Amino acid sequence: MKRNFSCLCGANVRLDYSEEIDIDENNGYFDEIQNGTFMSVSCSSCGKKHKPELKIIVIWKSKNLKMEVIPELERGEFYRRKKHNQSVQTIISFPEMADRLAVIKDNLEPVVIETLKSFLLTKAAENYPENDINAWYCCCSQEGIEFHLDGIRQGEIAVMKIPQELYNKTRDDYRKHPKKDIYTSLRVGSYLSVQNLFRSEAFR
Repeated sequence: MKRNFSCLCGANVRLDYSEEIDIDENNGYFDEIQNGTFMSVSCSSCGKKHKPELKIIVIWKSKNLKMEVIPELERGEFYRRKKHNQSVQTIISFPEMADRLAVIKDNLEPVVIETLKSFLLTKAAENYPENDINAWYCCCSQEGIEFHLDGIRQGEIAVMKIPQELYNKTRDDYRKHPKKDIYTSLRVGSYLSVQNLFRSEAFR
């Protein structure tokens, strides 16, 4: 697909991209998504880098994953939908796409990771009620599950580690009681995200 848009300098910029990507066929997609170069293009006139968010489908058959990724600008439209396609997962925004793919790569359960994020964000909101804070999965090691929180202090990232034991305990509880409010509240239609807990009243 080709998409044309205007740069701030007035020049026309053309982006060539695929509406559907398969990570098994091209693992380079995963690396590009994680390092932030995916779907980026530079203006041939002034050199400014652009990274537009466009709707795409991500397929990762070896991980049994198929998801639609929609732009952040379409978040409100998604919440207003009366019906959702349950045959495909939904992710909103490229940062969430990178986050979810990292979780899948490390063979962790997304619903458990989003639950752990809710613990961290609830505590952060108590301490910094005026701040807009986000939690992102980073990695998994013997020391535990590492998350990065932004928004606590301008220009800084807070590193939080949750013990592996808590992940395992939450995972086991989810598998036994998947209908608990703590888990079902993380979902809106085909969209699983901690963002559903903190969405504005206009989207409820």
